[in-house]
Amino acid sequence: MDLDLRKLRYFVAVAEELHFARAAERLHIAQPVLSRQIRSLEHDLGTELFDRDRRGTLLTPAGKQLLEDALPLLASVQALTRRVKTAARDTPELTIGFMPGITLTPATVAFTGRHPGVNVRLLRTSWDDQVEVLRDGRADVSVVRLPVDQEGLEVRPLFQEPRVVMVPAEHRLAGRSSVTVTDLAGEHLLQDPDAVPEWRDVAVELRGRRRPDVPVVHQVEEKLELVAAKAGVCVLPLSTATFYTRPDVVALPVEGIGPNEVALAWTASRRSPLIHGFAQAAAETLTRPRP
Repeated sequence: MDLDLRKLRYFVAVAEELHFARAAERLHIAQPVLSRQIRSLEHDLGTELFDRDRRGTLLTPAGKQLLEDALPLLASVQALTRRVKTAARDTPELTIGFMPGITLTPATVAFTGRHPGVNVRLLRTSWDDQVEVLRDGRADVSVVRLPVDQEGLEVRPLFQEPRVVMVPAEHRLAGRSSVTVTDLAGEHLLQDPDAVPEWRDVAVELRGRRRPDVPVVHQVEEKLELVAAKAGVCVLPLSTATFYTRPDVVALPVEGIGPNEVALAWTASRRSPLIHGFAQAAAETLTRPRP
């Protein structure tokens, strides 16, 4: 049996929404059409993917397994399509992803000097999609901030840089030359505590409980707006903090928080000489954080 990718995309929409009407709206199709396609996919696979009753729509064990496998499969299909279209162009092209605060100029200058006929494109990424852009083909290679899910990736370390805490300019700690993790234990951290395990562990030890989850904040600009509004603090790599300097927010060195590790990553199965050419240029030039 050949799996119908359209049905698989429909399935993912329902599995993520757990609501047929919302999934149909997201897919811009009628709900009865979506329901028929899901029933057809279940017939193709010989198993039910959803439990449907008055309580709502839930994934069956088979549905959970399909969702786990479907996401990387669909991302691979997207990547394949993008790479084929790129290869069909007259001018070779390399798309490089990068995280905020990281300056790629030394590496891109070195690369284009050795590959003058290549069209280099840059793609700004975030903590949420810095690996996803590699898996779905939006970027060929990316400068990432660890930790990331390294499954299926080639990852080469580049450099480390210190992290700082961003506090409002009027904050009780703002006048200090540095702070400790213990100083910050009672603060409201505007990011996933697991991203700053040193803070998380001290906060749990001192307060006896894990801090409630915070709303997802995707962009650095959003975090700094919240810091300036005195909604909390956040921890950033030094180069990112320097890049986003603003008068109402202060960056403080933190004793007891490890450095951020910056690395180069690409899909391990790729054999493109352009990727390896950029990896060489990056290894030669991106050896320390640049302001």
